[in-house]
Parts: sequence; C-alpha cells; structure tokens
Amino acid sequence: MTMTRKDIGLATRRAVLGEAHVARAQAATTAFDAPFQDLITEGAWGRVWTSEAISRRERSMLTIALLAALGHDEELAMHCRATARTGASAEDVREALMHVAIYAGVPAANRALKIAKAVFAEMATETDNAKGGDHDKG
Repeated sequence: MTMTRKDIGLATRRAVLGEAHVARAQAATTAFDAPFQDLITEGAWGRVWTSEAISRRERSMLTIALLAALGHDEELAMHCRATARTGASAEDVREALMHVAIYAGVPAANRALKIAKAVFAEMATETDNAKGGDHDKG
C-alpha cells in the first residue's frame, strides 16, 4: 500500500512534535478547521519536513528562528520542545536566536530567548522527574 502525502506528513509530525501533541491536535479538530489541519499535515509535514535536502536539526533551527522573528510565541515554544526529537540542542537554538537578534531585531530575540529558556528548564525538570530525581542543577 502506498502512503499518501497526508500519511507521510502525519508520521513526520508525530516524529517531530510527539504523539501526545498530535493526538491533542487531532482531538481538537472540527469540521471548520479540518481543511487547515490537512493543509499543514500534507504541506508542512508531508512535503517540507520530509525533504532530505537538510536535516531535521537544521530545519528545526530555521523554524525556531523564523517563528521568533515573526513573534509566534506559542509555535516557538512548541518547536523548542520538539528539539528533543530533532537533534537540535539548546546551544543550536541559542545560536539561531543570536541570528534573529542581528537580522530581525533584539526585542524579537530577547522575547524568544526567554521562551526558549523557560521551555528548556521545564523539559529538564520533566526529565529529572522522570528519572525520579530532584537534583540540584547548581
């Protein structure tokens, strides 16, 4: 059986954003926004994110920089969280946001750095709690 662009996009979306995020998005989809969900699943996830021209790590960094430059804070946080699955490190994100400061403005980068910092701290706490520890990060 041949996979459709939507099937490929859904698999990629799950791989990058995580099963829980995709399940929540699907559960919240209504008849009104279903065509939009199909568009992003097929276009963004089934075409752009599946291209082998650049790595998921690089694509993640580009996406974060663009979202930061455009002030899309909720999507920025989501994609910072996705770095756990794309291979982009916190240092990669910091470097991408340094570019944002130079090319899109210090206020945009400053806001994005605060968001990324909070997301990475939350992810570290979640990881720590999953390991059963409450270690001092000192």
